[in-house]
Amino acid sequence: MTRHVDVVVIGGGQAGLAAGYHLRRLGVDFVILDAQDTPGGAWQHAWDSLHLFSPAAYSSLPGRPMPPQTGQMYPDAAHVVGYLTEYEHRYELPVHRPVRVSAVHREEDAFLRVETDSGTWRTRAVISATGTWWRPFLPAVPGRSGFRGRQLHTVDYRGPRDFAGKQVVVVGGGNSGAQIAADLAYDTELTWATQRPPRFLADDIDGRALFDAATARRRALDQGRADSGGVASLGDIVAVPPVREARDAGLLKASPTFAHLDRDGVVWADGTRADADAVIWCTGFRPTLGHLVPLGLRGPRGRIPTVGTRAVDEPRLYLLGYGDWTGPASATLIGVGRPARDTARSIAELLTER
Repeated sequence: MTRHVDVVVIGGGQAGLAAGYHLRRLGVDFVILDAQDTPGGAWQHAWDSLHLFSPAAYSSLPGRPMPPQTGQMYPDAAHVVGYLTEYEHRYELPVHRPVRVSAVHREEDAFLRVETDSGTWRTRAVISATGTWWRPFLPAVPGRSGFRGRQLHTVDYRGPRDFAGKQVVVVGGGNSGAQIAADLAYDTELTWATQRPPRFLADDIDGRALFDAATARRRALDQGRADSGGVASLGDIVAVPPVREARDAGLLKASPTFAHLDRDGVVWADGTRADADAVIWCTGFRPTLGHLVPLGLRGPRGRIPTVGTRAVDEPRLYLLGYGDWTGPASATLIGVGRPARDTARSIAELLTER
């Protein structure tokens, strides 16, 4: 069965919902196709202790402030899931789920064809808002395949209860690595391996300052001024309370990244080794863009070149929420609102032209 609609939004997480909000305000005919069984995007799959970097008021999608969570300055993932669920219902966004998009193709006319496991859609524009959570990155470290212990990525981690009394290596010096290391620091024999010494942001800096820094950097680049460095100039790790407490207790001591793994643990270049029952790879993600492969748009580092959120070589395609290359801080709740608004306006103009 083939259905017709002006715009197909692929992904029903925070970026897809923000796009839906603005498309609805402009009176555009659209659907949101979401592969998940329930609302909440990737937040419903996060580890138990994950908290936002910002207070609720600074973690909101357009049109609807996130309510505060009782007893928490920084809301947890479950609170975010509840907020996204309520947001979707409040604005009666046309989300179809579970619908898995397999491919997007060009048609001979002015349409794109979106193929899914529940039929085909013909559309004048596509917003890809699938995020990165579904494509975890694992580095090609020698010996990884021969390690006999347990290996997990950030996406697989749920909490410290599974590792009590174990020897655990956490790999990665970003926010996920620091938060998971802090989670495990009390009840495990922890090794935290980072490529460079951890760079903690000042304790009074949270997501509000990070959003401002990312926006200022984007504005400077757009105006031809010197690169301010953005968020990276401030540090790598937001000192949310659990991280701060473990750090101040002397429990977050980082080691340099090891050279390889053997059957029973990790080994550094000088021959020093540490036994490990588990290695948790907090080594980041790549954009989930497999459904766009038929369009032949892939550029350097797996990214599709864009101007703003619009694909350079396919003006009917927009990419939203993948990081700074699709809008300053666009992978965050507060940051995705502005590029979502600009995307909706651009699409409305596109539809008017045609």
